[in-house]
Amino acid sequence: MNNYTNIYDLIRSEETAYQTLPVSVAENYDWNMAKHIKTTVLYKNSQYLSGKDDNKPFKNIIRPILNLAYRAEGFDVKDIQLFINDAINYYKSFLIRKFHEKWARENQIDTFIDDLVESYVDFGGALIKDTNKARPEVVPLQRIAFCDQTSILSGPIAEKHFYSPEELTGMKNKGWRSIETVIALAQNYKRNTTQTPGKETKTPGKYIEVYEVHGEFPASWLNDEESTYEDDKYIRQLHICTFYTGQDLKKHGITLFKGKEAVLPYKLILRDKIYGRGLGFGGAEELVEPQVWVNYDIIRMKGMLDQASKVIFQTADTAFRNRNKTGALDNGEILVYEDGKPLSQINTYAPNIRLFENSVAAWEQHARQMGAATESIMGESPSAGTPFKLQELITAESHSLHEYRKGKIATFVDEIYKDWIIPYIAKEISKGQEFLAELDLEELQGVADSLVINETNRMVKEIILSGQLVSPEDIEKHKQMVREDFMKGGNKRFIEILKGEMEKAPIDVYTNIVGKQKDMAGIVDKLTNVWRSIIANPQILQQPPMAKLFNSIIEASGLSPIDFSGFTTPQPQEQQPQPQMVGNNIPSPMPMMAGMK
Repeated sequence: MNNYTNIYDLIRSEETAYQTLPVSVAENYDWNMAKHIKTTVLYKNSQYLSGKDDNKPFKNIIRPILNLAYRAEGFDVKDIQLFINDAINYYKSFLIRKFHEKWARENQIDTFIDDLVESYVDFGGALIKDTNKARPEVVPLQRIAFCDQTSILSGPIAEKHFYSPEELTGMKNKGWRSIETVIALAQNYKRNTTQTPGKETKTPGKYIEVYEVHGEFPASWLNDEESTYEDDKYIRQLHICTFYTGQDLKKHGITLFKGKEAVLPYKLILRDKIYGRGLGFGGAEELVEPQVWVNYDIIRMKGMLDQASKVIFQTADTAFRNRNKTGALDNGEILVYEDGKPLSQINTYAPNIRLFENSVAAWEQHARQMGAATESIMGESPSAGTPFKLQELITAESHSLHEYRKGKIATFVDEIYKDWIIPYIAKEISKGQEFLAELDLEELQGVADSLVINETNRMVKEIILSGQLVSPEDIEKHKQMVREDFMKGGNKRFIEILKGEMEKAPIDVYTNIVGKQKDMAGIVDKLTNVWRSIIANPQILQQPPMAKLFNSIIEASGLSPIDFSGFTTPQPQEQQPQPQMVGNNIPSPMPMMAGMK
């Protein structure tokens, strides 16, 4: 970092450098982050770098491929599964899982994931910020005022905000100062870091341009008096500043807040890392080259069409136009021309337009290869004559790249949950919660099993303590009655978590994205074949060699042999029930979900 005397000099100088100076990634390869972000935003939204011109058509081949990547690399909140990482209390995972579903809906975690994926795909990276709230923020990269372009989180990083007077007033409770002075400087415009200086966006309301700067700076910068920082101690700090233009026409800074900062409140995930630059290879960036040449061809095709659309005549009769007034002809009029000098039409047909059409198709195909966007996963019909199995293989291979990237995003989300979100959830759930949850069939049956065992144990104990006998038939009848009564309540149940029940519970998380994009039609076809085989000859599965072969087929089909274990387990011989006292044969107790209603 240069020898800046204060935070204001740092902001002014580094913002200019960020917008204008590139970094060298490799020999003959320079890269500027602000320009990269600007180009991505413009090309994604069908805009030229030189500005929109109606005479220059823009055939956008980038956005459809980006839209595919959003769908293929994103995942749902339901794939994020919390659990209790403790053998004794693992059964409480059901409670924390159902609470997380409710909590995630309330805090729009699905929107957070969508924003993360879009930034990751578009720009080649996503910057996530801990705001000390339930949901972290996906920082719009257009909001970055400056950072280390070679490694974003390695040096000072600044965001540029625009606060309304009302929003700024609300910051008083966070210790911000000089609020009234700054509000008086509000202007009717906004300008982010991707806009050219002097091209501000006019707004109906007034806003204040505020810089939020994080980094390690000299300790003296936390004092009111200015001081150089040679041989000074560096500590991590947060500065909130704004600027105004004085009577001397120079910019002067005002500090709204400054203080020590324990840790940097950012996390970064990169797509296709490139050593030496702060963002990875973006999804829009890899399609810029095809987009440029598609536009080149389209512009020239438009020129040909403009020329071909004109009807032009020619004649050797120099007085023809004056004699016939061709500018106002009507139906049925007769034209007179000099003998031997008739009127004829000029051929304006564009014979080379097919070359440009072929070039556009070739560049579009190249873009699809870069973005792993084949016809099948784009929802388009395959080329005529393509075998079904080949198309299925191509589709699977196209998805594999997106699955790889989705796995990286899922791992990153797990990290965010462990460091930022789970501590917040643990604090909330330890206060005690009651909420309505929707249970799927497996969850409903699991709760029913626990309830049946607990209620049966209670019934057996009461009868034995009263000196009576309990027969197995009575136990089974009671189990059936309890299960039926419970299942009649439907799949929507109120769940109550007692205060302190989850206190100090070791909550962990994993994002289960395996099979998220699997071919459901193919899975159903495989399951149908398994079902037909079992129905045709069920006894064959009781033979160990055949059972092993059956498991191998299941596993090779992409299914889980565990789900079919019941088919290969030898069935015990049925025994006639004998009436007896069951005082020493009470089912073992099973923890019951707290507060299930």
